[in-house]
Amino acid sequence: MTLAIFDLDNTLIAGDSDHAWGEFLIDQGLVDGDEFQRQNDRFYQDYLSGDLDIDGYLSFALSYLAGKPIEELNALHERFMVDKIQPMLLPKAFELLDKHRALGHRLMIITATNKFVTAPIAEHLGVTELIASEAEMRDGLYTGKPTGIPSFQAGKVKRLQHWLNEHNESLAGAWFYSDSHNDQPLLEQVDHPVAVDPDERLRSLAVAQQWPVISLRD
Repeated sequence: MTLAIFDLDNTLIAGDSDHAWGEFLIDQGLVDGDEFQRQNDRFYQDYLSGDLDIDGYLSFALSYLAGKPIEELNALHERFMVDKIQPMLLPKAFELLDKHRALGHRLMIITATNKFVTAPIAEHLGVTELIASEAEMRDGLYTGKPTGIPSFQAGKVKRLQHWLNEHNESLAGAWFYSDSHNDQPLLEQVDHPVAVDPDERLRSLAVAQQWPVISLRD
């Protein structure tokens, strides 16, 4: 089955869910506002520039989850969806997903953001296949540490290849939509790479490679 693969942050939604989760925790008074904001913003700028220490960032982003009851975290995420994610939803993103469904394609979201943050967003978008960075759990609780290969830059290719092997699928005819130059490794693997509201580095690459450039925001 042909895969239609989508990045999430700043692609299917008009913002970064990982950074927004940090802002939500600050808004709720659940973390040290000034210090957490400084680190959250620094990591986000590193991501934009392509210099992100993904392991360091995941340890920071997952730290709040450590040891907290899952029911409490899920209730918090429900408020996060209303406060932060609902305003980021894009009608044209839903239309694009529906277009690929109508073509009989298998939809997937692949994101560097951790699965705790992104799984409910993917569910809201109606996408059941999700590859996201994984948070370690022990005895039913998050440890606050990442586990496995982060789905970031070349890690997206590795995680996707593992999924393809597990599901006896291939990238023949596959599409991949992304906004970020960080996704160049995976964009170069598919038959149909598409730049979506791209950053300047990806826009330049897309023009040079004659990849389509689209917007889901206008």
